[in-house]
Amino acid sequence: MTTITRYACGLDHRAMAELLNKIINAGGTTALTSTVSKSEIASWVAKDPDKSAWFVAEDTAGKLLGFQWIGPSKMHGPDACDIATFVALGQTGLGTGSALFEKTKQAASGLAYRWINATIRADNAGGLAYYQSRGFETYTTQKDVPLSDGQIVDRISKRFELST
Repeated sequence: MTTITRYACGLDHRAMAELLNKIINAGGTTALTSTVSKSEIASWVAKDPDKSAWFVAEDTAGKLLGFQWIGPSKMHGPDACDIATFVALGQTGLGTGSALFEKTKQAASGLAYRWINATIRADNAGGLAYYQSRGFETYTTQKDVPLSDGQIVDRISKRFELST
């Protein structure tokens, strides 16, 4: 399967919300517990446009396979950005995340970040494996973090050093 990666645009917001809502509704892999709208995605994309980047991956027919985001890290200062990755259910392990990360890594360097922070639910084995396979290294674990729906999870933070 050929995967095309590119910057996300306004025409992608509805498909991004639909993809993300399927992941949220399935549960267990994201800290998000409430579904999101197209307008919420649009507001996230519009936030910090000079310090963030949003990429989508699609097949040759234009079907959204996944998306990835980086933006300023509130916890780690100006040298770090946070990352989030969402791949369509049933599409993991097919190279979508790898294709997205190549674009995201370049964008992070271009935005003058020195490292990328990924914080993943400890029960998200696929997410942990994905970031580990990209070269992220664990640097801390937060125990008993409450999600917005009251569920308690541990969260693992991983760090990817960008070459300077």
